[in-house]
Amino acid sequence: MAPAPSFQIQVGQIDDVQELRKAKPTIIPQRFVRDLSERPKISPVLSSVSHDIPVIDLSKLVNGDEYDFFYQSECENLAKASQDWGFFQVINHGIDLNVLESIEEVANEFFMLPLEEKQKYPMAPGTLQGYGQAFVFSEEQKLDWCNMFALGIQPHYIRNPKLWPSKPPKFSDMVEIYSREVRNLCKNLLKYIAKNLGLKGEYFEEMFGAAVQAIRMNYYPACSRPDLVLGLSPHSDGSALTVLQQGKNSSVGLQILKDNNWVPIQPIPDALVINIGDTLEVLTNGKYKSVEHRAVTHKEKDRLSIVTFYAPSYEIEVGPIPQLLDQNNPSKYRTYPHGEYNKHYVTNKLQGKKTLEFAKLQSF
Repeated sequence: MAPAPSFQIQVGQIDDVQELRKAKPTIIPQRFVRDLSERPKISPVLSSVSHDIPVIDLSKLVNGDEYDFFYQSECENLAKASQDWGFFQVINHGIDLNVLESIEEVANEFFMLPLEEKQKYPMAPGTLQGYGQAFVFSEEQKLDWCNMFALGIQPHYIRNPKLWPSKPPKFSDMVEIYSREVRNLCKNLLKYIAKNLGLKGEYFEEMFGAAVQAIRMNYYPACSRPDLVLGLSPHSDGSALTVLQQGKNSSVGLQILKDNNWVPIQPIPDALVINIGDTLEVLTNGKYKSVEHRAVTHKEKDRLSIVTFYAPSYEIEVGPIPQLLDQNNPSKYRTYPHGEYNKHYVTNKLQGKKTLEFAKLQSF
């Protein structure tokens, strides 16, 4: 979820997971050990299910027209993926592969810096920018086996220049280039999503105003007991769309909740993973739903992911789109300023889709 004004919450010292791994590679501190009901269990049967995750070829939409068979077929695939899964992988997305490789390279370089260098950019409690762990609000709360580095990108006023690192030297430039490309991808996808909903292609771009964009890099060190921890707690995203790049040499870590089963998403080379966020669920009155997802760890391999969150301007009023409502489909969500939901999201711990209760009307 995109950064918003900070809310100071005092919590104790949080261990840096990479440093824990270096100093005591076989020890899992109790603060990271999950309750039995939360521990990851991966059934061998589910591994094959992951191949059913929809794949969208964006080039068929960008290069086609509405009378083209391949265009129409891919539009149908996108609509089905958005409605039935809320998650899909996109290929031929138009982002230069060198850009994907470069952002991954500088992200890895950043996480490999000495701890004292990374700590120059601390993530303050109750905020979502800087280096550390987010969504931690109490001493008793279980911690994720993950280090994060997050930055606000657009609009410019959400940026905190003090948190943009000077090392690696190319880091800031690559974040700018990458973020510009991902922003265009989000606009493109939302254009076709709008058309599938019977809206004009520019609907979301016009409605979102100065769209909010943030980037977060997640580093999951290998863990000697992956059965006891979670890399990232189950949650849905507060964004409209989320774009995920999974590191090329990383372990498989992303899982989505599908039909009450945790399904792993096997990375496709050079593809990006897209998911529907809470905001798009509200806008479509639940036609497209945000999906609960989590990250698990691996016993031997580290994992890197780079996530972009894309959402309306904080001032924009968000609620079900009137054109999608009728007597048989009344509004299930209230209307509210997006900034109000963002504040609610960043001041609550990750807990499935619980934050979305903020937007639901009591009758539903």
